Amino acid sequence: MARRSASSRGTMTFLEHLDELRRRLFRAAVVYVAVLAVCWYFSARIVEFLLRPIQRHLFGGGDIVFIHLTEPFLVYMKASAVVALFVASPFILHEIWGFVAPGLYRHERLVGMAFLFFGSLFFVLGGAFGYYVATPIAAKWLIQLGSGFRAALTLESAFRFETWVLVAMGLVFELPVALFFLGKIGVVTPGLLLRHFRLAVLVIFISAAVLTPTGDMLTMTIFAAPMILLYLLGVAVVWLTSRPAAGERRP
Repeated sequence: MARRSASSRGTMTFLEHLDELRRRLFRAAVVYVAVLAVCWYFSARIVEFLLRPIQRHLFGGGDIVFIHLTEPFLVYMKASAVVALFVASPFILHEIWGFVAPGLYRHERLVGMAFLFFGSLFFVLGGAFGYYVATPIAAKWLIQLGSGFRAALTLESAFRFETWVLVAMGLVFELPVALFFLGKIGVVTPGLLLRHFRLAVLVIFISAAVLTPTGDMLTMTIFAAPMILLYLLGVAVVWLTSRPAAGERRP
Protein backbone atom coordinates (compact mmCIF):
# COMPACT_ATOMS: atom_id res chain seq x y z
CA MET A 1 0.00 0.00 0.00
CA ALA A 2 1.27 3.44 -0.86
CA ARG A 3 2.48 5.48 2.07
CA ARG A 4 1.85 9.10 2.69
CA SER A 5 4.73 11.39 1.75
CA ALA A 6 7.37 11.80 4.39
CA SER A 7 7.01 15.25 5.83
CA SER A 8 7.23 17.14 9.06
CA ARG A 9 3.53 17.79 8.52
CA GLY A 10 2.89 14.39 10.08
CA THR A 11 4.25 15.55 13.46
CA MET A 12 2.87 19.09 13.40
CA THR A 13 0.43 20.09 16.11
CA PHE A 14 -3.04 21.45 15.38
CA LEU A 15 -1.90 25.01 16.09
CA GLU A 16 1.09 24.58 13.78
CA HIS A 17 -1.26 23.41 11.03
CA LEU A 18 -3.38 26.50 11.57
CA ASP A 19 -0.31 28.70 11.47
CA GLU A 20 0.82 27.20 8.17
CA LEU A 21 -2.67 27.62 6.73
CA ARG A 22 -2.68 31.26 7.90
CA ARG A 23 0.67 31.93 6.23
CA ARG A 24 -0.43 30.38 2.95
CA LEU A 25 -3.72 32.26 2.92
CA PHE A 26 -1.90 35.49 3.74
CA ARG A 27 0.48 35.02 0.80
CA ALA A 28 -2.46 34.25 -1.48
CA ALA A 29 -4.28 37.36 -0.26
CA VAL A 30 -1.20 39.56 -0.82
CA VAL A 31 -0.82 38.29 -4.39
CA TYR A 32 -4.54 38.77 -5.06
CA VAL A 33 -4.51 42.36 -3.76
CA ALA A 34 -1.41 43.13 -5.86
CA VAL A 35 -3.08 41.73 -8.99
CA LEU A 36 -6.27 43.60 -8.12
CA ALA A 37 -4.32 46.88 -7.99
CA VAL A 38 -2.90 46.22 -11.46
CA CYS A 39 -6.35 45.29 -12.80
CA TRP A 40 -7.82 48.46 -11.29
CA TYR A 41 -5.31 50.52 -13.28
CA PHE A 42 -6.66 48.90 -16.46
CA SER A 43 -10.25 48.70 -15.24
CA ALA A 44 -11.67 50.98 -17.96
CA ARG A 45 -10.16 48.80 -20.68
CA ILE A 46 -11.33 45.65 -18.90
CA VAL A 47 -14.94 46.86 -18.72
CA GLU A 48 -14.83 48.01 -22.33
CA PHE A 49 -13.57 44.57 -23.38
CA LEU A 50 -16.18 42.72 -21.32
CA LEU A 51 -19.09 44.77 -22.65
CA ARG A 52 -17.98 44.66 -26.29
CA PRO A 53 -20.16 41.63 -27.23
CA ILE A 54 -23.23 43.54 -26.00
CA GLN A 55 -22.33 47.03 -27.17
CA ARG A 56 -21.69 46.07 -30.79
CA HIS A 57 -25.29 44.91 -31.17
CA LEU A 58 -26.82 48.19 -29.99
CA PHE A 59 -28.67 50.02 -32.74
CA GLY A 60 -30.28 53.33 -33.55
CA GLY A 61 -27.92 55.46 -31.50
CA GLY A 62 -28.36 53.26 -28.46
CA ASP A 63 -25.68 53.19 -25.84
CA ILE A 64 -24.74 51.91 -22.41
CA VAL A 65 -25.38 54.60 -19.81
CA PHE A 66 -25.19 54.93 -16.02
CA ILE A 67 -27.84 56.53 -13.80
CA HIS A 68 -26.20 56.38 -10.37
CA LEU A 69 -23.18 58.47 -9.43
CA THR A 70 -21.27 55.51 -7.98
CA GLU A 71 -22.20 53.08 -10.77
CA PRO A 72 -18.97 53.36 -12.84
CA PHE A 73 -16.78 52.99 -9.74
CA LEU A 74 -18.64 49.88 -8.56
CA VAL A 75 -18.61 48.26 -12.00
CA TYR A 76 -14.90 48.99 -12.47
CA MET A 77 -14.15 47.54 -9.05
CA LYS A 78 -16.22 44.41 -9.67
CA ALA A 79 -14.62 43.88 -13.08
CA SER A 80 -11.14 44.29 -11.58
CA ALA A 81 -11.99 41.82 -8.79
CA VAL A 82 -13.29 39.18 -11.23
CA VAL A 83 -10.30 39.44 -13.58
CA ALA A 84 -7.86 39.49 -10.65
CA LEU A 85 -9.41 36.27 -9.35
CA PHE A 86 -8.82 34.58 -12.72
CA VAL A 87 -5.25 35.88 -12.98
CA ALA A 88 -4.28 35.08 -9.39
CA SER A 89 -6.09 31.72 -9.26
CA PRO A 90 -3.01 29.62 -10.23
CA PHE A 91 -1.04 30.99 -7.28
CA ILE A 92 -4.03 30.71 -4.91
CA LEU A 93 -4.62 27.09 -5.95
CA HIS A 94 -0.90 26.41 -5.59
CA GLU A 95 -0.96 27.63 -1.99
CA ILE A 96 -4.05 25.60 -1.16
CA TRP A 97 -2.56 22.54 -2.82
CA GLY A 98 0.73 23.05 -0.97
CA PHE A 99 -1.17 22.82 2.32
CA VAL A 100 -3.28 19.78 1.37
CA ALA A 101 -0.93 17.64 -0.75
CA PRO A 102 1.57 16.44 1.93
CA GLY A 103 -1.24 14.67 3.78
CA LEU A 104 -2.40 12.65 0.75
CA TYR A 105 -1.39 9.31 -0.70
CA ARG A 106 0.48 9.35 -4.01
CA HIS A 107 -2.52 8.30 -6.11
CA GLU A 108 -4.68 10.86 -4.28
CA ARG A 109 -2.16 13.58 -5.14
CA LEU A 110 -2.24 12.59 -8.82
CA VAL A 111 -6.03 12.72 -8.92
CA GLY A 112 -6.03 16.01 -7.02
CA MET A 113 -3.50 17.60 -9.37
CA ALA A 114 -5.50 16.49 -12.41
CA PHE A 115 -8.68 17.83 -10.82
CA LEU A 116 -7.11 21.23 -10.11
CA PHE A 117 -5.46 21.56 -13.54
CA PHE A 118 -8.41 20.50 -15.65
CA GLY A 119 -10.87 22.27 -13.34
CA SER A 120 -9.05 25.56 -13.89
CA LEU A 121 -8.63 24.90 -17.63
CA PHE A 122 -12.29 24.07 -18.24
CA PHE A 123 -13.46 27.04 -16.16
CA VAL A 124 -11.42 29.36 -18.39
CA LEU A 125 -12.68 27.59 -21.52
CA GLY A 126 -16.23 28.03 -20.27
CA GLY A 127 -15.66 31.73 -19.71
CA ALA A 128 -14.22 32.04 -23.22
CA PHE A 129 -17.24 30.23 -24.66
CA GLY A 130 -19.51 32.58 -22.74
CA TYR A 131 -17.69 35.64 -24.06
CA TYR A 132 -17.23 34.66 -27.71
CA VAL A 133 -20.36 32.56 -28.30
CA ALA A 134 -23.09 32.69 -25.65
CA THR A 135 -23.10 36.43 -24.88
CA PRO A 136 -23.06 37.67 -28.52
CA ILE A 137 -25.89 35.32 -29.57
CA ALA A 138 -28.05 36.04 -26.53
CA ALA A 139 -27.39 39.80 -26.59
CA LYS A 140 -28.13 40.10 -30.32
CA TRP A 141 -31.43 38.25 -30.01
CA LEU A 142 -32.58 40.04 -26.86
CA ILE A 143 -31.67 43.50 -28.19
CA GLN A 144 -33.38 42.84 -31.51
CA LEU A 145 -36.60 42.17 -29.63
CA GLY A 146 -36.60 45.88 -28.76
CA SER A 147 -35.70 47.06 -32.25
CA GLY A 148 -38.71 49.39 -32.22
CA PHE A 149 -37.22 51.36 -29.35
CA ARG A 150 -33.98 53.23 -28.66
CA ALA A 151 -31.72 51.08 -26.50
CA ALA A 152 -30.26 52.65 -23.37
CA LEU A 153 -28.82 49.88 -21.22
CA THR A 154 -27.50 50.78 -17.80
CA LEU A 155 -23.86 50.01 -17.14
CA GLU A 156 -24.73 47.89 -14.11
CA SER A 157 -27.35 45.75 -15.89
CA ALA A 158 -25.12 45.12 -18.93
CA PHE A 159 -22.15 44.20 -16.74
CA ARG A 160 -24.30 41.96 -14.51
CA PHE A 161 -25.67 40.10 -17.54
CA GLU A 162 -22.19 39.66 -19.01
CA THR A 163 -20.51 38.42 -15.83
CA TRP A 164 -23.41 36.11 -15.02
CA VAL A 165 -23.06 34.43 -18.42
CA LEU A 166 -19.26 34.15 -18.12
CA VAL A 167 -19.30 32.67 -14.62
CA ALA A 168 -22.27 30.40 -15.35
CA MET A 169 -20.63 29.03 -18.50
CA GLY A 170 -17.42 28.52 -16.54
CA LEU A 171 -19.36 26.40 -14.05
CA VAL A 172 -21.14 24.54 -16.87
CA PHE A 173 -17.80 23.53 -18.36
CA GLU A 174 -16.83 21.93 -15.05
CA LEU A 175 -19.27 19.07 -15.77
CA PRO A 176 -16.70 16.66 -17.32
CA VAL A 177 -14.27 17.38 -14.47
CA ALA A 178 -16.98 16.69 -11.88
CA LEU A 179 -17.91 13.41 -13.61
CA PHE A 180 -14.22 12.44 -13.75
CA PHE A 181 -13.90 12.99 -10.00
CA LEU A 182 -17.13 11.07 -9.26
CA GLY A 183 -15.91 8.26 -11.49
CA LYS A 184 -12.55 8.05 -9.70
CA ILE A 185 -14.21 7.70 -6.29
CA GLY A 186 -16.64 5.09 -7.65
CA VAL A 187 -19.88 7.07 -7.43
CA VAL A 188 -20.68 6.82 -11.16
CA THR A 189 -19.78 4.45 -14.01
CA PRO A 190 -20.06 4.92 -17.81
CA GLY A 191 -22.95 2.45 -17.94
CA LEU A 192 -24.83 4.27 -15.20
CA LEU A 193 -24.37 7.64 -16.90
CA LEU A 194 -25.58 6.32 -20.27
CA ARG A 195 -28.58 4.50 -18.77
CA HIS A 196 -29.76 7.73 -17.18
CA PHE A 197 -28.99 9.95 -20.18
CA ARG A 198 -32.60 11.07 -20.67
CA LEU A 199 -32.90 11.95 -17.01
CA ALA A 200 -29.61 13.85 -17.28
CA VAL A 201 -30.97 15.85 -20.24
CA LEU A 202 -34.03 16.79 -18.18
CA VAL A 203 -31.83 17.88 -15.27
CA ILE A 204 -29.60 19.82 -17.69
CA PHE A 205 -32.54 21.81 -19.07
CA ILE A 206 -33.79 22.55 -15.54
CA SER A 207 -30.28 23.68 -14.57
CA ALA A 208 -30.05 25.80 -17.73
CA ALA A 209 -33.34 27.48 -16.81
CA VAL A 210 -31.90 28.32 -13.39
CA LEU A 211 -28.58 29.55 -14.76
CA THR A 212 -30.10 31.61 -17.59
CA PRO A 213 -30.11 35.27 -16.49
CA THR A 214 -33.18 36.16 -18.61
CA GLY A 215 -35.16 32.92 -18.67
CA ASP A 216 -35.78 33.03 -22.45
CA MET A 217 -35.72 29.83 -24.51
CA LEU A 218 -32.80 30.83 -26.79
CA THR A 219 -30.43 31.68 -23.95
CA MET A 220 -31.52 28.54 -22.08
CA THR A 221 -30.73 26.44 -25.16
CA ILE A 222 -27.31 28.12 -25.44
CA PHE A 223 -26.62 26.87 -21.91
CA ALA A 224 -28.20 23.43 -22.33
CA ALA A 225 -26.64 22.40 -25.66
CA PRO A 226 -22.99 22.53 -24.49
CA MET A 227 -24.01 20.90 -21.20
CA ILE A 228 -25.33 17.87 -23.09
CA LEU A 229 -22.13 17.64 -25.15
CA LEU A 230 -20.03 18.07 -22.00
CA TYR A 231 -22.04 15.34 -20.29
CA LEU A 232 -21.20 12.95 -23.13
CA LEU A 233 -17.57 14.08 -22.93
CA GLY A 234 -17.68 13.31 -19.23
CA VAL A 235 -19.00 9.81 -19.96
CA ALA A 236 -16.07 9.26 -22.33
CA VAL A 237 -13.60 10.57 -19.73
CA VAL A 238 -15.03 8.27 -17.04
CA TRP A 239 -14.81 5.31 -19.44
CA LEU A 240 -11.21 6.06 -20.40
CA THR A 241 -10.01 6.65 -16.85
CA SER A 242 -11.78 3.58 -15.46
CA ARG A 243 -10.47 1.11 -18.05
CA PRO A 244 -9.01 -2.02 -16.45
CA ALA A 245 -5.34 -2.82 -16.81
CA ALA A 246 -4.10 -4.95 -19.72
CA GLY A 247 -5.26 -8.57 -19.38
CA GLU A 248 -7.87 -7.62 -16.81
CA ARG A 249 -11.56 -7.93 -17.66
CA ARG A 250 -14.36 -5.64 -16.66
CA PRO A 251 -16.76 -7.26 -14.21
